Amino acid sequence: MDDGNLYLIVKSLHIISVIAWSAALLYLPRLFVYHSDLQAGSEASELLKTMEYRLGRYIMSPAMIVSWVFGLLLIFYFDVIDFSQDFWFHSKFLLVVILSAYHGLLIGYMKKFQQDKNVKTHRFFRVINEIPTVLIILIVFLVILRP
Repeated sequence: MDDGNLYLIVKSLHIISVIAWSAALLYLPRLFVYHSDLQAGSEASELLKTMEYRLGRYIMSPAMIVSWVFGLLLIFYFDVIDFSQDFWFHSKFLLVVILSAYHGLLIGYMKKFQQDKNVKTHRFFRVINEIPTVLIILIVFLVILRP
């Protein structure tokens, strides 16, 4: 396999993992919205705990790790970035770091729900559910437009 095909495969896998990560970042806080209104220990609360855990553990976190791995491969193995001139990349990278921090924040909230210690309201989770949407829109525009 030549480097051209390998590049396209790595780029495709990066995009696929970013899509999976984004979907999970949008879905987990939505589960928190519903979970925050439930009585701790109820059957519905326990079901949501399972759903949240599986989403975070088996989809969201692996997708984030794979996104980072393939993104870094694109940067360093395929040398697609000119660090001296690519302002768009520095901006995108900062937004991805913020998105990763948001990911960590969600994992923290998930752990609170797992321990029946959540104190946040459904309104709070509705608001923070918009954060990844805004970040993803900005990242996509930076990647496509490369201002």
